Parts: sequence; structure tokens; C-alpha cells
Amino acid sequence: MAIKNNRHETISNLLKFILVGGAVAIAMTSPYFLTNILFKKSFRRSYKNLKEKKKFYNTFYYLKRRGLIEIENINNQIYISLTKEGKQCAGKYQIDELSIEKPSKWDKKWRVIVFDIPEKYRIKREAFRGKLKELGFAKLQESVWAHPYECDEEIDLLREFFGLSDKNLQLLLVENISNDYELRSKFKV
Repeated sequence: MAIKNNRHETISNLLKFILVGGAVAIAMTSPYFLTNILFKKSFRRSYKNLKEKKKFYNTFYYLKRRGLIEIENINNQIYISLTKEGKQCAGKYQIDELSIEKPSKWDKKWRVIVFDIPEKYRIKREAFRGKLKELGFAKLQESVWAHPYECDEEIDLLREFFGLSDKNLQLLLVENISNDYELRSKFKV
């Protein structure tokens, strides 16, 4: 179980590194240069020994075999980028780690999510609701949820991950919700 979690973490870190960097370009000097430079740049703190380095190489080539990363050699310049499947996988890891920060002082405004995801996308709708619960949103109605803290970026990431349009998902900034006593006590604001 621990070995699987370590591999999962290494895959997650590598995909996020490439996602953040966009396409990575590296001048080719040797066959191992590619994994060496990526390893040093992305895992400097976690590099402990040769075993760790080997695990990184194996993970890198595993991602390549699975079609999650793409490597192109153009004029002795190597370009590494995520494939469409790789971006989806990296997005999943971002979604898994998503959280909403609590500021030191509440701005007395509610962030209200209103969504309408059609019945034919029921699984997506239930997964979206589950993520809202996980992020600490309070349910006002089945498709109306509220949170007291700034969460625009988190909602944009969810919108992109779940493939929701502006028509499917609205984020409202509301100053007053009638009878918000229960909400205030839930969030302790």
C-alpha cells in the first residue's frame, strides 16, 4: 500500500511539474540528460539516493508509455509536454488537492454556486456536488450551495475540470441571504 502511494505521489508531482511549466524545452546532450535535468529541477528536495532516482526514471518512462507525456526532438532540442490525457490526469491531481483558504477576517459576502447539470450527466453532477461538500460548501438547495470565503479560482478550476459552461454554473457574490443564521453558525462567521 505504501509503495503504491509513493508511486502515486511521484506521478502526481511529475505531471504537475510539467503542467505548471507548460512545454519544457531541453537541449539534448546525452540520452539520460532529459530525466537527469527534470529530476534535479522538480524533485531536488526529495532526492535521497539512487533508489529514489531510479523510481523517478521509471515513473517518467511509465508516463510516456501510458501516453500522458509527449517528447519531441526538434533540432537537438527536446520538448516535453502533457498530452490531452496527461492534462486530464494532472487536473485530477489538482482537483484532489483543492481547498479554500480561510482569511483572517470575513468580508461579510457569500459566494453562492448555482448549477444546472442535465440528467444525462448525472454522474458528473453527483461528483461535482461531492466536491462542493468536500470543499466545505453548505447546501441551500440541491443545486444551490454557499460558502463565505473567496473561491473564484477554485470554482474556475472545477468548471474546467468538469467541463461546465457559464450556462451550467454561476458563481454569485451575495451580501445578504435571508435567515442565514444556520450558515453563519456552520462557518462560525
